[in-house]
Amino acid sequence: MGSEMSSLPDLELFTMGMWSIGLGAIGVAVTGILLANTDLFLSKPETASLEFLETTKLKSLREAEERTFKAGELWKKNGAVIMAVRRPGCFLCREEASELSSLKPQLDRLGVPLYAVVKEKIGTEVEDFQHYFKGEIFLDETKKFYGPHKRKMLLMGLIRLGVWQNFLRAWKNGYSGNLEGEGFILGGVYVIGAGKQGVLLEHREREFGDKVNLQSVLEAAEKIKPQAADTE
Repeated sequence: MGSEMSSLPDLELFTMGMWSIGLGAIGVAVTGILLANTDLFLSKPETASLEFLETTKLKSLREAEERTFKAGELWKKNGAVIMAVRRPGCFLCREEASELSSLKPQLDRLGVPLYAVVKEKIGTEVEDFQHYFKGEIFLDETKKFYGPHKRKMLLMGLIRLGVWQNFLRAWKNGYSGNLEGEGFILGGVYVIGAGKQGVLLEHREREFGDKVNLQSVLEAAEKIKPQAADTE
């Protein structure tokens, strides 16, 4: 009887210890989730200068025209709107591509072309993406349009409330995708002026599905000053 009584305090201490460990683990998990939903651990984007972007080697993805050229050719005369696609098969990227493409009539009236760059070409991913994007797409193997400091969002992104809200929004809008290709390096959208006018808008994706403001794109495009044909 005495030995049974003496074991009760040990059992109570063990139970209290297990509760403490459990509560501590829950506390750590909750703290981690809260921190993941702040910007504390998001890598800060570094502004891309015109000089940095214009020397980027791009490859044409047209079957009839395989060539490599410097990116500056894209905006030399009329400027350009350029989407740096995080992953062509991503349904969030397809949603943004479709919305950017909705601006094409206005951009055409301004004489400003719409382009996209991808960091890799896998299977028919680019061709499938073309259903959502109404401009020409080029390959940026050096990933300079994703830099100068390439930012990644890993699995932490899956516990961010904003990401799940973006998932739900794109899904409700009827977009679908796949998991093919690299999708952790974040993308963005640029509006670049003609010639040496410079970068007029630079939107860097903060998290998966963080889209550019379409009105901001149009306002920046309206500031582009086309260069004369003989202007270098």
